[in-house]
Amino acid sequence: MAMPTDIGIIDTMIGFPHKDFSQYDFIRAQTKDAQSNEDFEFPVEYMFKNVPKELYGAETDPIDVTLGEMDRLGVAQGLVGCEGDTYAEALRRHPDRFIPSASVDPNNGMDEVRKMVRLHEEFGVKAFGAFPAGCLPQVPINDAKFYPIYAKCVELGVPIFVCAGVPGPRVPMACQHVELIDQVMYDFPELVFITRHGCEPWQDLMVKLMLKWPNLHYSTSAFAPKYYPQAIIDYANTRGADRIIYAGYFPMGLSLDRIMTDMPNVEFKDDVWPKFLRDNARRVLQLD
Repeated sequence: MAMPTDIGIIDTMIGFPHKDFSQYDFIRAQTKDAQSNEDFEFPVEYMFKNVPKELYGAETDPIDVTLGEMDRLGVAQGLVGCEGDTYAEALRRHPDRFIPSASVDPNNGMDEVRKMVRLHEEFGVKAFGAFPAGCLPQVPINDAKFYPIYAKCVELGVPIFVCAGVPGPRVPMACQHVELIDQVMYDFPELVFITRHGCEPWQDLMVKLMLKWPNLHYSTSAFAPKYYPQAIIDYANTRGADRIIYAGYFPMGLSLDRIMTDMPNVEFKDDVWPKFLRDNARRVLQLD
């Protein structure tokens, strides 16, 4: 059950340190408590210890910071956004290390679908991502507003990563209930759907849904390996070795040091490790 050290890890959620936290203004636009709006720089600061804030104020190139951490800790490639100068530059300079993705907001209707096509053509986007509880207004996972986006993902042949479970920011959770995924998979059986951010407290339900729907997957974003749900570990070690995908949360809430220090203690079987750390991501992102 030893974690391999030379696997060439693919991280399906990684980013670059910024000099401020304005990237989270879209969350502050809907939080109402004083702590979130006045005290926290990072909207889920109450959940994470030792957020690597020192990197955010660094004068060094943010792309070099992330690459240095990846090189030091065995991460061969990372899935990043493609919008914004830093992300576009990273993809231009290091196409062998960074894999392009893009976020979608179903509130924008067909304009968002047209954006998906444009970014797919311009950057070769390999995945899209959505944060239902972060939309303003919120959009439930199975809402009709999401359906043109799901349909376009199927048409383009790319997966979608969607946050599911209780959101970290202090906003309502109903739109991210795991049970909503069932209807989506029924209506879009060709859609490759990967959850983000844990699915808690409905991780057991998520396992049941993965047993049911062959194109449904789970990624471990925003969780230190110490806190991976036991139901997910057990599923990976039995029938779900092809469904569980590694994702980190650097530099948003976790350092790669924290993740990779915890990781060897996860009780995955020997044959699960390569799939979890690399092979499942390669398959869903069509990197072969």
